[in-house]
Amino acid sequence: MMTKEAKAEIVAKYGKSAQDTGSPRVQVALLTTRISELTEHLKSNQKDFHSRRGLYKMIGQRRSLLNYIKKNDIEEYRSLIAELDLRK
Repeated sequence: MMTKEAKAEIVAKYGKSAQDTGSPRVQVALLTTRISELTEHLKSNQKDFHSRRGLYKMIGQRRSLLNYIKKNDIEEYRSLIAELDLRK
């Protein structure tokens, strides 16, 4: 579970301001954090299929946001991929 402090730290790092929670860059960073937390949960709870479905939905949402960023600003996409240490 992500705390308020952790979320605020991510927003401050990737957003344009401390209240910039809506930009795609911030949303991708938040989703990446949640995906990594849920991946750790599923390593010890292999049969938790409800959480697995949520994980798949988050991965799809992140993919859509990344495609949007890629379409509008390829340099921002490349820097975000490098910062978050995602494949590609």
